[in-house]
Amino acid sequence: MPGFLVIFLLIVLALLALSVYFLRYLAEGRRLRAARIALVFFELGSVGGLFFLFSTHRTDGWAGLVTLPIILLLVAQMIVLALVAVVVSVRFFLRTLENAPYDEGRRRVLKNAALYPAAGVLLSSYGAFIERKHTVRRDYTIPVPNLPPEADGMVIAQISDVHLGMFFSVEVFDALLTEAAAGGADLLAVTGDVFDDERLNERAAKVLAAHAGDFRDGIWYCIGNHEYYHDGRPIVDRMAGEGAVHVVLNSAARVAGRGALYIAGVDYPFARGDGFYTQKEAYFTAAMADVSRDAVTVLLAHHPEFIDDAAAHGGVPLTLTGHTHGSQFGILGLPLFPVFKYTRGMVRIGDSYGYVHTGNGSWFPLRIGCPPEIAYFRLERTVQ
Repeated sequence: MPGFLVIFLLIVLALLALSVYFLRYLAEGRRLRAARIALVFFELGSVGGLFFLFSTHRTDGWAGLVTLPIILLLVAQMIVLALVAVVVSVRFFLRTLENAPYDEGRRRVLKNAALYPAAGVLLSSYGAFIERKHTVRRDYTIPVPNLPPEADGMVIAQISDVHLGMFFSVEVFDALLTEAAAGGADLLAVTGDVFDDERLNERAAKVLAAHAGDFRDGIWYCIGNHEYYHDGRPIVDRMAGEGAVHVVLNSAARVAGRGALYIAGVDYPFARGDGFYTQKEAYFTAAMADVSRDAVTVLLAHHPEFIDDAAAHGGVPLTLTGHTHGSQFGILGLPLFPVFKYTRGMVRIGDSYGYVHTGNGSWFPLRIGCPPEIAYFRLERTVQ
């Protein structure tokens, strides 16, 4: 059984066990028994259904309609569990300070217990219907040693992880590209996971190509893992042949009119275990094969661990990545579930910068504390 499945099942069981226990603070008697039975049936059925849909990469059509309410309720459950656990812990701490004697007959149910599930549903609904659709702008200045004078002041915009489908239409994609161009970018970097729906991929490819003229230095594209799930790879290959969009797939190309500035891109490494690092190194080596050592290169990679390869190589002052969606849940600007080595935001290793984009789409259709974004990177020349 794959390791991720074991972890997934352990998390589900832990969530279920904790929820069943803490329900005692929200209900009692027959209501408590009924709530616990209902929760067990909901948890097993909904989580099993979600796992099936996600493992088969189905979030379109009827699957999308089923997915959204299930996720809303599951996230609401986690929020309620966290709230109740905090309040119960605080109450226990205060009673300990007061040295109040333990009373087996005391009322366990929290005051205004109905407010806790209400708060959970409201917060999860905010994440699904408001924050998920509110794109923010982030601006960064990247100092680049010996950047070609022709590229000094150049602005690169990045979008990533659109995930066309039930929760991201072609029309929304069109609006996103328009917004990115209006932000003053010279070049648009797209770091994968766009073409994720067979019904929409063709239209989206035409929309992407139509916006190429909005950027002085064009649109540059690297592939993600989801392009392999829904017939996106043939579309990317066709875009590479047509030339309106610059596709960098284990390759690099010079940006016209910007001196010795290259954009490189790598494929997504699917290998597991040690094979992942071997495959990743091979892809990076192939991407940089035709780039001279004295050139400056911006690397596009879907998987964020390519940040390490770029930093070790030198000559790659900026690596733009995606894939993680920033965990889609955050607090104080940090990912709530940092399950990747690099999950969100800027990483600096020596003189090399790497960025992990929070994504624009939501294959998991809910975001809290981690809004979609358009990131802008202004390259500034420094001399060493």
